[in-house]
Amino acid sequence: MLAGYPLLSLTIWVPIIAGMVVLATGSDRNAPLARLLALVGAVAGLAVAWPLWSHFDAGTADMQFVEFSSWIPALNINYHLGVDGISMPLLLLNSFTTVLVVLAGWRVIETKVAQYMAAFLIMSGLINGVFAALDAMLFYVFFEAMLIPLFLVIGIWGGPRRIYAAVKFFLYTLLGSLLMLVALIYLYFQANGSFEILDFHALPLTLPVQILLFMAFFLAFAVKVPMWPVHTWLPDAHVEAPTGGSVILAAITLKIGAYGFLRFNLPITPDASHYLSGFIITLSLVAVVYIGLVALVQSDMKKLIAYSSISHMGFVTLGIFLFNTLGMEGALVQMISHGFVSAAMFLSVGVMYDRLHSRQIADYGGLANRMPVFAALLMLFSMANAGLPGTSGFVGEFMVIMAAVKVNFWYAFLAASTLILGAAYTLWMYKRVVFGAIVHDSVRTMQDLVPREFAFLAVLAVLVLATGVYPRPLTDVMSSSVANLLAHVAQSKLP
Repeated sequence: MLAGYPLLSLTIWVPIIAGMVVLATGSDRNAPLARLLALVGAVAGLAVAWPLWSHFDAGTADMQFVEFSSWIPALNINYHLGVDGISMPLLLLNSFTTVLVVLAGWRVIETKVAQYMAAFLIMSGLINGVFAALDAMLFYVFFEAMLIPLFLVIGIWGGPRRIYAAVKFFLYTLLGSLLMLVALIYLYFQANGSFEILDFHALPLTLPVQILLFMAFFLAFAVKVPMWPVHTWLPDAHVEAPTGGSVILAAITLKIGAYGFLRFNLPITPDASHYLSGFIITLSLVAVVYIGLVALVQSDMKKLIAYSSISHMGFVTLGIFLFNTLGMEGALVQMISHGFVSAAMFLSVGVMYDRLHSRQIADYGGLANRMPVFAALLMLFSMANAGLPGTSGFVGEFMVIMAAVKVNFWYAFLAASTLILGAAYTLWMYKRVVFGAIVHDSVRTMQDLVPREFAFLAVLAVLVLATGVYPRPLTDVMSSSVANLLAHVAQSKLP
């Protein structure tokens, strides 16, 4: 809490209440009002989140802006919020991305406009709750509740196979998290009737128990990342989701899985985390290499970027389970960078789809002749996706590769292959879409970016370059929390 202001509660409830207000505008006759209210609500959500960054004390690993009140006294479940250097940047990223999603859907969504905008605002507040919750049951409620608006977004505004994709997404994520609920109930009794996540961190648990708990959490969070082989829901969800849904999926919800590893798996089951690290690293490297190869053969741009996201998130889980400072900080930087780059790539595909109503690479070609400004921005984002030095995409990957060298040369060698594969599938897509002569008459009618589209892509371009050139503000914020987590994980919790 800052000077009497419950900032974390505001970041959660301002967008949720704004979503309810937008929903109340009703039918599409009031669509202009719904859009305006949604933008005001999204900007207000970002405004109340910004002081978390400007007033954050990077010199401590303690939870900050803490709020506490009893919620369900009979079960000792509390409304307990707080953020550290790991969760605060992710919360801010979510609030920022919500503004982009509202702008991206401004003219594109023409039916059920109020419901569409409200779904993203409500989801934004629920996701902020995931990153801020310090009570395990509160975390679980937010973790599950955020699935509902995303399920609706895919199922109502998605493509031809939207129902299949929405149900598959919901079942994968729901079934994975049910085991997490069992683990939380077990820990509740071990902690003498407490659901406090920080109390769970101090429990002395035997290695067999830790392994079982680790696997329960792992299944919940691995599906969210998603890790190979539980990744198959993501390409379907991306292809069928509207542009805003794809942006939130890639930029935010995948990060919740990695955040879960950092908040639950490592500190609660540190010995099991070390014991099973080889297993996680293997799955991560499979994602980096194999999924990168799968991306190479895609003909649908959204599916290509979806597989690219799985490959890049493999870097995140690899960095986390290397158990050194460079790897973990690199993983966190990669999470933020991927939020910018993946959002930019999906928004760019959305810009093209709005004009031509096709995501097939073969339907384009020569786009630079008609949309030079867009082609220039897409080039920057493509280079960032390929890990070009000077862009945010390079920083996190390079840090993780350097960290991997310290552990095992072959880990680093396999991880570094993403720099080749990423360049191959991204630039191959860019070449076929943007360069060459115009061969399809439909491309000749395409117009360059309108001011609204230029605005959100230009902001992302600035962030991609700024993070790539000077990532220190990010690493400074997270360094104390990362050091504290690594020190905790290094100490055995065996009884």
